[in-house]
Amino acid sequence: MPTILIVLPLFLALNAYTMLRFWQDKRRAVRGDRRIAESHLLALVLIGGSPGAFLARNLFRHKTRKQPFSIRLQVIACLQAGAMIGWFLL
Repeated sequence: MPTILIVLPLFLALNAYTMLRFWQDKRRAVRGDRRIAESHLLALVLIGGSPGAFLARNLFRHKTRKQPFSIRLQVIACLQAGAMIGWFLL
């Protein structure tokens, strides 16, 4: 079985879960409930959920003005993009 058939569904599931957690955090913020830790959201981004995180930020208008969070998210995404480019060039 080709690797892509294994990796792609896992990647899509991770990004769907990342979007779900961003939506849950947004809903909790609106209700004034206990929030999801930023470290948890960034951990999801770090393990490959950055596309889902950026999509969720735009869809739910969540965490768009939080500068420390935004900078960390962008740094992680840039490092991931650089790693992918380096991997494909080898």
